[in-house]
Amino acid sequence: MARDRLFPLALLASFGLAFGAAALGIAPLAFDDHPGQLYRLWHVVTRGPAPWAWNPDWWAGYPELQFYPPGAAYAGALVHLASFTTLSVSASYHALVWIAYLAPGLTAFLALARILGSGWRALPGAFLALTVSGGAASGVEGGVHIGMVGARLAWALVPLLLLVLVPWLEEDRRLPRSAVLLAAAIVLVHPAMLPAAVMLIVLAAVGRPPRTRRLATALAALVLAAALTAFWTWPLLLRLEHARALAWGEPPGISRLGWLLVILALLGLWRARGPAARVVARLPWAMLVVTLLDRVALEPLGARFLPANRVADGALIALILAAALGWSGLRRASSNGTPRREILVSLAGMLLLVVVGLRSGALSLWPRAADWPSLSVVERGLRLGDLWAALREAPPGRVLFMRSGVPLVYGPPGGTAWYRPHTHVTALAPLFSGHAIVGGTFTHPSPIAALIYRGDAGPGPIRRLAEQLDGVSLFGRPLESLDAETFNGYAAALGVGVVVALDEDASRLRALDDNRDFTRRPAPSPFLIFSRRDGVELPRAIDGDRWTLALTATRDAWVSARTTYYPLWHASAQGVPLPTRRGRLGDLEVRLSGDGPRAVDLVYRPGVAEISGIVISVLGGVVWLAACRPRAA
Repeated sequence: MARDRLFPLALLASFGLAFGAAALGIAPLAFDDHPGQLYRLWHVVTRGPAPWAWNPDWWAGYPELQFYPPGAAYAGALVHLASFTTLSVSASYHALVWIAYLAPGLTAFLALARILGSGWRALPGAFLALTVSGGAASGVEGGVHIGMVGARLAWALVPLLLLVLVPWLEEDRRLPRSAVLLAAAIVLVHPAMLPAAVMLIVLAAVGRPPRTRRLATALAALVLAAALTAFWTWPLLLRLEHARALAWGEPPGISRLGWLLVILALLGLWRARGPAARVVARLPWAMLVVTLLDRVALEPLGARFLPANRVADGALIALILAAALGWSGLRRASSNGTPRREILVSLAGMLLLVVVGLRSGALSLWPRAADWPSLSVVERGLRLGDLWAALREAPPGRVLFMRSGVPLVYGPPGGTAWYRPHTHVTALAPLFSGHAIVGGTFTHPSPIAALIYRGDAGPGPIRRLAEQLDGVSLFGRPLESLDAETFNGYAAALGVGVVVALDEDASRLRALDDNRDFTRRPAPSPFLIFSRRDGVELPRAIDGDRWTLALTATRDAWVSARTTYYPLWHASAQGVPLPTRRGRLGDLEVRLSGDGPRAVDLVYRPGVAEISGIVISVLGGVVWLAACRPRAA
């Protein structure tokens, strides 16, 4: 690597490593969503990579990665395997967080240095991609601090896709086959970045003649990328009714820093020369149209699975890259060495970004250690070891956490103070307590989660964050008005044997005060534990896809199997198939005749959608490998 690229890259890496050392350290984080993301990695490592693999531990059971992008968990599992399992699951996750933090700066630097011909010219844009924070789900705050790791990884793949497309744009070469893999990876890691990837490939196709042939090639590449991801996307689309869109978050807006980037991007549009530069200059405006279309047309029509405030992140990375053109210009670096002017322009750009970032809070320039608590620190502070021990001694049944997480500072629930620093560390309860849980995790797309948040498991988006409901409502009812009889009905259907609340909510626990089914148990502060006087039997795993459960019916009736309904479940008794259906609460119900207790066998296996998705992906892989063969001379 040339000196004019190596030294600025070293500066960028030095800052990133220093920030990471102060913020991330060497221990897994426990702030906000990180524990839940760690659990998903554990799910892949222990239950395999199949997206439809059943997770019995959350939300009365759910095919966890069928309705959540599995790419980040797959990447963490690859880190674990690449270390020959010497890195534990938690250490592998923490390594992935480090990679997610550093990746956008590195990929933006490589792409911009390739187009601008100078590492110094690339440095301001790469520094911004590394440090941008406020208002971006993929920024340092959302993608690293809060724990939306997949969003940040996909965000970093967009500049990398640009980098591999540059030879196709500037030279008479065929479309790089790595572009297909990158597009597929973006889909698996975070589909909200797919519009940016598609627009980038399409703009690259029409960026130089012959445009019709190049556009056909680009569309074929996108179809091939879709085929490679069909093992996940095909059953996802066919079974979308079993997920609830997370239509939350404020509409995408623009900050003071954003307006500066818009001005620089307009300047870049005017100064762009050459096919690659013109594609970079046009991309943010194409993404602006896509984001507006999503916001004003698709979301009102009910298409809420790719909310505009997430798609807007694709527009942001495009804007950062285009603004780098406007600031640094396009003149190639001199072959006689790096001009002093380039260094001055680069350092001035970084100084401007620091000033604007400090005034607007749009950049994460240095962390406060207290704001980045590790899992071990949170375990000590909340006495989680004592909580797990108390739950291990509780009767059988699921644990219902009445909050999605635990606040790390004191403050009133709900209202404008809902977003206190908090942790969803209770998502790890199945690993440490041996009990499956309901609640205790971040906003989740399962029907049972909708039941907890809204009071019904029916279709329609989940419109409020779980944290906004903590200490305020449960099952769609104000917490202080939820009576014991109603609560016990929900608890019986969900197989709840233990309830965990916080001492902050003690005055609003009418449903558990003088409850005939639940009694209070000793618990470490700040937790309150209530358990059934008798335990609840849940489906018991016999092997990987077979479960058994004793059910009783006094007459012909539909009886709840105390697990979430999903079409891959099949029930039988003594080898005789039993009818199944979705219950009113989103649970799996089995039709029994009235002859007393019966041992019901439940089998969970992939269906036509899952198998056909694998076949499509395998065929796509064969086609991709065939396309990689060198052309005959």
